[in-house]
Amino acid sequence: MTMFWFPHGGPGWGWFAMSLGTLLFWALLIAVGVLLFRALNRGSGQPPAHGGPGRPTPEQLLAERFARGEIEEDEYRRRLDILRKGSDWAGR
Repeated sequence: MTMFWFPHGGPGWGWFAMSLGTLLFWALLIAVGVLLFRALNRGSGQPPAHGGPGRPTPEQLLAERFARGEIEEDEYRRRLDILRKGSDWAGR
């Protein structure tokens, strides 16, 4: 049986190239996994109707202003009607 020996560390770059190739392979695999996960969890692309977590809807903001006494009842009802008619119109 003959062994192949390379003088002066000839194959020293071989382990480096293989290590770099392995790192690039795993980085590519992880990147594809992350992109696939994000694409599947994107949803319909439309913002949620309730305004999202921690973000009040316009109707909630109006109700808070009314509760604090910043606006009167007639103004509250008028603005609420405008908001509701506006959301009906935007849905068409």
